[in-house]
Amino acid sequence: MHLYKTSKGNILKYETKAFLLNNDWDALINREYLFNYLLQLTKTTEILSEELAENYINNFILPPVGSQEVWAAGVTYLRSRDARMEESEDSGAADCYQRVYEAERPELFFKAMPQRVSGHGQQVNIRKDSVWNVPEPELTLYINSHGSIQAYTIGNDMSSRSIEGENPLYLPQAKMYEKSAALGPCLYITNKPITLATAIQMNIYRNGQKMFDDATTLNKMKRSLNELAAWLYREFDFAHGCFLMTGTCVVPPNDFTLNENDIVNIRIDGIGTLTNTIAVKR
Repeated sequence: MHLYKTSKGNILKYETKAFLLNNDWDALINREYLFNYLLQLTKTTEILSEELAENYINNFILPPVGSQEVWAAGVTYLRSRDARMEESEDSGAADCYQRVYEAERPELFFKAMPQRVSGHGQQVNIRKDSVWNVPEPELTLYINSHGSIQAYTIGNDMSSRSIEGENPLYLPQAKMYEKSAALGPCLYITNKPITLATAIQMNIYRNGQKMFDDATTLNKMKRSLNELAAWLYREFDFAHGCFLMTGTCVVPPNDFTLNENDIVNIRIDGIGTLTNTIAVKR
């Protein structure tokens, strides 16, 4: 199932049919057995025409977030560990990333409040005071208020690598600023966990020219999805659930930095594609 949040209502696409659900977003998604609940709704909800459903999704789509905070996990892939160590070599802090990669406790950090989250087709920002900025493609979990993974989406964890590389204590400034996160295009809801063979791909275009293209699979992740969710919920309560980005798996080369008007496409099998245009806050 694919559940889209739009300004015209919530569109559920299941098999070949589409349904308009005028439910409050938070109340709709924050439940146990979300797949089964939505399946029951399809039996009593009028089918929406394909043309109208596509019009809503193409023109009125919003990020699939209501009142939920967005959190993120770091250094969950070997490639991410290597990138963090490379960027922090001059500061002498490279060893801390090796330690967290090997540690029992994962790196978890706050990413964004819902009003700072962009959606599919919207802009994300790079910082004016950073000379090295990159997008980071991440499978993102929707975890309900009971700590149970109920759905998946695509996350773009925008990062200022020059700032984090200068000093790891600058992580909040490197990761958390206006429009530093994107989620979308929908919630992917299944009746079983997402397969670890799932592919994640990112490409970046500049003036119509492809500047970067790479992919990997979820099975390259060192930690399990349930493990990350459990650590986040150890000492937190989330009344409406929470979104958790699960770590960077594809990293552009060290000589690459984003420019304004670049276009970033992140695709995850089964979920779809999240597209964002790069901007600078005025």
